[in-house]
Parts: sequence; structure tokens; C-alpha cells
Amino acid sequence: MDVRFERSEQTTVEWLTPPELVKKLGTFDLDPCTPIHPPFVHAKHNYSIHDNGLQQPWFGRVYLNPPYGKGMEKWLEKLKIHGNGIALIFARTETKCFFDHIWHDAHAVLFVKGRIKFYTVSGVQGGTPGAPSVFIAYGEENATLLKNAGIAGKYLNLK
Repeated sequence: MDVRFERSEQTTVEWLTPPELVKKLGTFDLDPCTPIHPPFVHAKHNYSIHDNGLQQPWFGRVYLNPPYGKGMEKWLEKLKIHGNGIALIFARTETKCFFDHIWHDAHAVLFVKGRIKFYTVSGVQGGTPGAPSVFIAYGEENATLLKNAGIAGKYLNLK
């Protein structure tokens, strides 16, 4: 497996959020993008690729670190419609995805200071990505939790 975030034939689309960051955001009911054999979990209930989290019902507070690559916008659209959760994606603010699902619909964003050291599906902390990261909050409660999480970066209230 290629541990870089740049694209190659062996690049993975699964990069796991460090558990200590997710814990700062509070308790989550669902993670619809959990690896098949996760080294750790971020929510009480988890869907893997075998469950097809996009096709399953979402409930409660959702933590979303979607698969990187094509199709990511479908995950953000579902979270936007669900309206209760926090997502973590690359901070590519100029993209169609950001304009279609974040700028006008999210309650808040937190641009992370520096680069997050994500984990691989084997539980090993990998390298840093080639782009900065942003947490996106849908729902007022999630915006407040994001603001008070103590994660270094720049918080912006969008509503």
C-alpha cells in the first residue's frame, strides 16, 4: 500500500482520523464509513463498505470521514440532508463539492492548523496528506461542539 496521499495504482481511499481528534468532538451514534476490520471505532454504530453506508438509514449524530476520491460529494450530500453530524475532508474550498454542500448548508467549519497525521486501516499512523483538512459541522449543536473542541485551527460560523 502506498502511504502517500497522491494518486497511484496502490493508493488507498481509506484514511482514518486519529481517535484523539474525534474524541474531542464528543460522542457519535454512527460512522457510515468504517473500515471492514477497524483498528478503532469512532461511533456506537458503524457501517463498512459491505453495508454500503450510502444506502443505509442514518440516525443520530454522524461522524463522517468519507472515502477520498470520486464520489465523496455523495457522502457530504447525505450528511447535509441528514443535518446532524461532523465531517472531515480536504480543505479544497474552491471545489464544486464545497459550493454545493458546505458553504451554504453547513453551520460551521474548522480549518485545521497544520496537517493531520491520519492512520492506515492497519492502525499505523501514516504520513501527512498533500492538502489541509477541514471539519464541517451540520446542525447548531455540532457547530458548538466543534467550536469548543480545542482543535487547533480557524473556526468559522456559517449560519
